[in-house]
Amino acid sequence: MEIVTDLSRMRLERAGISEAVARNRQTMHTGAVSREESEHTLDEDRRQLARGVRVRAMYGRRASSVPDMARHLRDRAELGVEIRLSPVVPMNMFLADENFALLPTDLHDHTAGAIVARGSAVVGSYLALYEYCWQCATPYGEDSPAEPGGDGLSEQQVAALHMLASGVKDEKIARNLGVSLRTASRLLSEIMQELGAASRFEAGVKAARLGWLEAKGRTSESPT
Repeated sequence: MEIVTDLSRMRLERAGISEAVARNRQTMHTGAVSREESEHTLDEDRRQLARGVRVRAMYGRRASSVPDMARHLRDRAELGVEIRLSPVVPMNMFLADENFALLPTDLHDHTAGAIVARGSAVVGSYLALYEYCWQCATPYGEDSPAEPGGDGLSEQQVAALHMLASGVKDEKIARNLGVSLRTASRLLSEIMQELGAASRFEAGVKAARLGWLEAKGRTSESPT
């Protein structure tokens, strides 16, 4: 693994990895892309698809509501790129085959640098995360109305769910709810059981997918 902070070097690394792709290219995008980046991506798509590479891309669901992004998604889909939309995209990610990965060093500042990972032993874990998110996402072009749900949760559980999905730690959830840490942990366990989730991340993804975080009158707490 190597950390690259120079923007020009980052572009060269990505270009080199892109040219080396033989079978699969997977990307995640947390936000919109610039027009210049969009054109570059389409050129990259054409070259790789012509070589028989399977190209997949995942975007946040809100991306399709932005006119320029909606056009970009449509153009990529028409070329043959497999696209899925998700309510939660954890990070920007670029994966090539099972051997290369480009990841941000700072999830909130995309210009801060990138982690360049090489080798299946390291890249495999990121690929597993990608595959999980891919299975939870909705194929581009399919209707995906939020399903009603969460009616069986108490108001206390609903508040805990919002804080869990926002990344608030158990100790702060307990303080905000005015309960003991043990009670807060029990509430979170009950929520995960209700969702059939094995982890906090999975619970947040499932709750967002089912529309449980958008119900009227529910509030959330930002992480600190």
